[in-house]
Amino acid sequence: MSNSRMNGVEKLSSRSTRRVANPGKATLLALGKAFPSQVVPQENLVEGFLRDTKCEDAFIKEKLEHLCKTTTVKTRYTVLSREILDKYPELTTEGSPTIKQRLEIANEAVVEMALEASLGCIKEWGRPVEDITHIVYVSSSEIRLPGGDLYLSAKLGLRNDVNRVMLYFLGCYGGVTGLRVAKDIAENNPGSRVLLTTSETTILGFRPPNKARPYDLVGAALFGDGAAAVIIGADPRECEAPFMELHYAVQQFLPGTQNVIDGRLTEEGINFKLGRDLPQKIEENIEEFCKKLMGKAGGDESMEFNDMFWAVHPGGPAILNRLETKLKLEKEKLESSRRALVDYGNVSSNTILYVMEYMREELKKKGDEAQEWGLGLAFGPGITFEGLLIRSLTSP
Repeated sequence: MSNSRMNGVEKLSSRSTRRVANPGKATLLALGKAFPSQVVPQENLVEGFLRDTKCEDAFIKEKLEHLCKTTTVKTRYTVLSREILDKYPELTTEGSPTIKQRLEIANEAVVEMALEASLGCIKEWGRPVEDITHIVYVSSSEIRLPGGDLYLSAKLGLRNDVNRVMLYFLGCYGGVTGLRVAKDIAENNPGSRVLLTTSETTILGFRPPNKARPYDLVGAALFGDGAAAVIIGADPRECEAPFMELHYAVQQFLPGTQNVIDGRLTEEGINFKLGRDLPQKIEENIEEFCKKLMGKAGGDESMEFNDMFWAVHPGGPAILNRLETKLKLEKEKLESSRRALVDYGNVSSNTILYVMEYMREELKKKGDEAQEWGLGLAFGPGITFEGLLIRSLTSP
């Protein structure tokens, strides 16, 4: 059978087509994920958290029970274990200077999870590890010199001349930042293959509940641990299987909102404050941001929000609900985001890659009926918006 290619489409027969990547554009070639061994069903969270922190406050228990229901989370994974709490009992003591102990746990844990996710990704990719030319490592959960990028490179057996980029403390938008940086590297270094790895743990923020820190309870009810990895490269070879094209990327911050999400490192770990107006700020600015991205989709000015697929970082159900209402999205448009939130919780920078994995499944199921264009979005401290215009290359 003879194939023809025109406008990014490969004709396979009179009844089926497969999209192909545009020359020089970065594509996702493989994806992997990893989680710690401790699984936390949401229905067991309150009892376990209060027991571990020796809290008997009825108000805090009631508040945490309410939050656990409203987050929609069903399952999460955590590095924190009974063994760790027995070794470091001071982690549950209010006001105890434990940053040294927390980093001893976190620094090792994030690299181990990143290693497992990367190995799974490389296995799916199917090419030798020596073919990786660049690594982008994203984490808001470790602090040391050298960073996890070096330790991961060594554990994977990457070449010692691999080009490394470390992205620290970006929070929930870090995964999309990593995709944007990897896209730039892949498109400006012909033949390069970039390993993007994200890895996060909540160890730095774990502490006993305190009425003066209500956001700690939100974190306890919402956040989880894990890692993810993708291989990114332009001009895929015959042996590679690209499933998404990173067509265009943009970042912007909202002036005057830097205190809405506030994180500070202290002797006790990292303290977060989250403004109640975060969902509203996102809602007020999301439409213009999305239209900016959509304007790059091949000049089709008639394209509407429901003509696209959506991979949105699920910071929480309120953000997803506001976005869905503001943009008048059909219910199924945010299904992959809601599914990731239910299955893993908010795992900070990793979560967008879990969403994209679910989206890959959905697009493959739809086959020729799947939308060609989609948006990848994440929000975090700044308030910072990160966005990707994505083309689906998935074939049924």
